[in-house]
Parts: sequence; C-alpha cells; structure tokens
Amino acid sequence: MTLQTVQETIAEKPAVALYFSAPTCNVCHALKPKLFAALQENFKELEIVSIDVSEDQAIAAHYSVFAIPTLLVFLDGREFLRKSRHMSVDEVVAEIARPYEIMFS
Repeated sequence: MTLQTVQETIAEKPAVALYFSAPTCNVCHALKPKLFAALQENFKELEIVSIDVSEDQAIAAHYSVFAIPTLLVFLDGREFLRKSRHMSVDEVVAEIARPYEIMFS
C-alpha cells in the first residue's frame, strides 16, 4: 500500500473508509472485525482500506493520523468523518448512514 494508491482509491471510489491500526494495538484488533462487518453490511458501496501504521507511516502522516485506531471516511473524495481511539460501531454507522443514503439513493 502506498500513499499514491490510497489517494487514487479515494479519487476513483465514491465512498472510502481508511482504518489505521497497528499490530501492537489490542483495541484496534478488537474493534476491526466488528466495525468492518457493520460497514460492509450497511454500506455496500463503501471501499474499506486497512492501513498498518507500523508499515505505512507516510500515509498516516499525510492524513494527520497520530492515534490508533483511527477511521477516516471519504465521500466524493472529501473527508467526511474522522474518529479516533474511542468509537462505537453503532455511532460510526449512524453518522455515515444519512449522507451515504443521499449519495446512493
């Protein structure tokens, strides 16, 4: 994964989620399967990209991600949502639902 690849994905796809985590982050690993399942179930057009900050520090720095886990959601190429550290799956789904439905209805 490169910064260019991530930027191209955001430019080409109408809805993209970037999930920043690291192998040493227990919260990241507990949250990831629940979050990904909810996002895939509720937002079929959402492209989900998982980024390991221990390997891809340049990507994290480019998007000003300094804490993990962090979720960034882009709609039409613009950052729409940024959640770091303490987030609930239901809260994330609720915040994305309305603008997503407007985009894809």
